[in-house]
Amino acid sequence: MKKLTSLFLSGILLATCTSCSIGRKNPDDMKPQISQMKSICELAVMDCYYHNVAKYEEEDASGFLLWKKDKHFWIEYSGIEALGIDASLVSMEIAEDTVTITIPEAKVLDCTVDSASLTEESFIVDKKSAEVDAEDERYAFAEAQSRMEESAAGDRILLSNAQQRAQTLLENYVKNIGNAIGKTYSIQWKFVDADGSQTEPMANEPVSEPEAAKEK
Repeated sequence: MKKLTSLFLSGILLATCTSCSIGRKNPDDMKPQISQMKSICELAVMDCYYHNVAKYEEEDASGFLLWKKDKHFWIEYSGIEALGIDASLVSMEIAEDTVTITIPEAKVLDCTVDSASLTEESFIVDKKSAEVDAEDERYAFAEAQSRMEESAAGDRILLSNAQQRAQTLLENYVKNIGNAIGKTYSIQWKFVDADGSQTEPMANEPVSEPEAAKEK
């Protein structure tokens, strides 16, 4: 079963971005900067911790007639799925006091196995199983990872949380810039898919931090 825990960035990021922008002498540089927005999006990644069990079964793997034996074993391990948005698809337009931000759908950016969680005890072979070799273990592990990534890619609630998290950080950044220079910005959003085509925002309501923590 997955163990999911959402990690949130510190407000130091926003303060740093703001101070960098307003410290410049060029008035144009005191406006929200797309380079800063892309940097924020690259850091606005939601890490989901999980514990997975990969099962492998193969009937009649060895022997003959009544003496045939199946292969049956498990692999237990932990890892991290990183959910976020492709910062290269983020763009911005400023028209007087209106900032229009284009943001893509969230996706699975990375799926990393905690190597420390893979030990000899991680591989559990059924006592009645036929002999298991390294190729069987590699195959079972690869299949489990593929299913794990597919599961995360289809979890609309988690992906919605990741997208809205990036939106919140970008919105705070723009508002902080405005407050620093005495301007109130109105923010409008445009949403695109992985191909850059316009789409609707991810519809699922985000899970609050306490609720996400309960999913351990």
